[in-house]
Amino acid sequence: MSSLVASPVDWQEWRGEILATLLFVIRDGEILLIEKKRGIGAGKVNGPGGKIDPGETPMECAIRETMEELHVKALNVQKRGELCFAMSDIPDIHCHVFIADGIEGEPTETDEAIPMWTSLEKIPYDRMWADDIYWLPQMIAGQSFVGRFLFEGETILWRDVQFGLDFC
Repeated sequence: MSSLVASPVDWQEWRGEILATLLFVIRDGEILLIEKKRGIGAGKVNGPGGKIDPGETPMECAIRETMEELHVKALNVQKRGELCFAMSDIPDIHCHVFIADGIEGEPTETDEAIPMWTSLEKIPYDRMWADDIYWLPQMIAGQSFVGRFLFEGETILWRDVQFGLDFC
């Protein structure tokens, strides 16, 4: 699924200034989401995640961020995709996306996030980033993906999402 016009971004040369992760726990017909309380995307609903620390792998980051934001350990974590965001008002972001099929512990509200178990049929896309609707349903269905998005503020100006590919 891609926009009809050519991208104004040279994605071959593009590099995200921020390297980050997202992790979605999916079990028993539900997905563990968070309402972000601070930082990029404050007030939005998303999966737990954050910036990759120096020397840390994307998977290590996804597990650490989930522990920090919700006080749970994600189990059976697998990489499912990558997202590249060319942004107008914040640094560009290269995000590694993971899924998990369980957790140890009980999701707990922290200074960063409010946990929300949500039915897979009732994911609140209207409270999420505009790109999520273009890849999250297919990721939940088991597909790997690479998504590239050009944002002006919170509006998508251009997009391309490919499924079943190796990552960037």
